[in-house]
Amino acid sequence: MQQKITPFLWFETQAEEAAEHYTSIFEGSRIVKVDRYPEGTPMPAGTVMTVEFELAGQRYVAMNGGPEFTFNEAISLSVACEDQEEVDYFWARLGEGGEEGPCGWLKDKYGLSWQITPRVLDAMMTDPDPDKARRAAEAMMGMKKLDIQALRAAFDG
Repeated sequence: MQQKITPFLWFETQAEEAAEHYTSIFEGSRIVKVDRYPEGTPMPAGTVMTVEFELAGQRYVAMNGGPEFTFNEAISLSVACEDQEEVDYFWARLGEGGEEGPCGWLKDKYGLSWQITPRVLDAMMTDPDPDKARRAAEAMMGMKKLDIQALRAAFDG
């Protein structure tokens, strides 16, 4: 079945580079198609217009659209991690050349925001015991890269 909704990511000129970078990080990922600008368009003919790619089965399109728009934190991509090893891996790879933010957020070298989150955090934050959930939330608020062991310690009290 064809994917019904596909996120488009606007880059100034780095669409192909970004798609190659992202597909090198996520297992089961690939570049699907590269389209180039034809003659008579605002960009030089033959330059990359769009790159369709998959990250872990999810399709995206990266587009070279020029400098008019840039990414901001109003949208982010969330990576659900099974363990600390995955948190560390994605934090290092996606954060390389970028900027660390609070609570498991970072901006990659292209300015795209990512949330690198252990799956266990959701269970902690929605625990029926409000004190446990509050302690986990307070611990998370004091972190940049999330530390599962420290989150568990706070959660458990």
